[in-house]
Amino acid sequence: MARQNRLLSVSDLVVQHRRAGRRPVRAVAGVSLDLGAGEVLGLVGESGCGKSSLARAVCGLTAPTGGEILFDGRPMRPLGVRRRAPALTGVQMVFQDPYGSLNPRRRVSAQIADGIRAGAERGERGATKLTPGALLVRVGLPEDLADRYPQELSGGQRQRVAIARAVAARPRLLVGDEPISALDASAQAQVARMMRALAVESGAGLLFISHDLSVVRLIADRIAVMYLGRIVETGPTAEVWENPRHPYTRALLAAIPHPDGAGRLPVELPGDASDAAAPPSGCRFHPRCPLAFEGCDREEPQLAADGVACRLYSS
Repeated sequence: MARQNRLLSVSDLVVQHRRAGRRPVRAVAGVSLDLGAGEVLGLVGESGCGKSSLARAVCGLTAPTGGEILFDGRPMRPLGVRRRAPALTGVQMVFQDPYGSLNPRRRVSAQIADGIRAGAERGERGATKLTPGALLVRVGLPEDLADRYPQELSGGQRQRVAIARAVAARPRLLVGDEPISALDASAQAQVARMMRALAVESGAGLLFISHDLSVVRLIADRIAVMYLGRIVETGPTAEVWENPRHPYTRALLAAIPHPDGAGRLPVELPGDASDAAAPPSGCRFHPRCPLAFEGCDREEPQLAADGVACRLYSS
């Protein structure tokens, strides 16, 4: 699909966090990715690899240091003191922490109504017919929870309320920043599948961020693997899962438990990711890579047309 037809286009995005008296942290170091309407892209990687910084930049919550973010062909402007333009409320985010993303002083119905109004202001068809109670039912909650306050709900219920509020705005792009990590294991896959269904049935794109590849496999059409601020592999979910090419992707998959009764233990990836304020020279993964060879510490591979950034596959 041509770039101008993509719902979300991110080109050479750089996000740098400044710290007083210390080196700045380049959390996102030149990332490019695209997302189409009705498509689910899973962004995966270890904690601290820059996934959340990328998500916040996509939603306009963090100003990028460099690069370009286009939503529906329009530049994504960072939030300021003024109210966001109605067109950009078509991007909605579900945060990791449902305890912090909902206002404890307002009833659930009032907070979902905020989303309904945002959709109505953009002129989304059918937005005015939505009700908080009906949206709660869509996310698997009883309608009578609309009159409660967030602190009266469980963590799983709060996260479903947060999803209902985001969906209420009839978004064209839904971003989930680790939206299931605070949930019980029994609820994670269920909530992830629900987010996919809500996005796909409305024709919205879904950028689903997680460190859990086993859940992302269930819902994503494509996967992008991120390491220390860079995308190291991307491709259709089935291909990446069945034939991972980058050593880091292979390590992530090897670390997934397999409850098959065979007694196989997950393989732990040795070492920790380097400091993003002082990344290693050459390939950022080479200090931990079991397949590193001469030159990996000098030349940083770029993401090739075949979807992998590794010198093992360079001609």
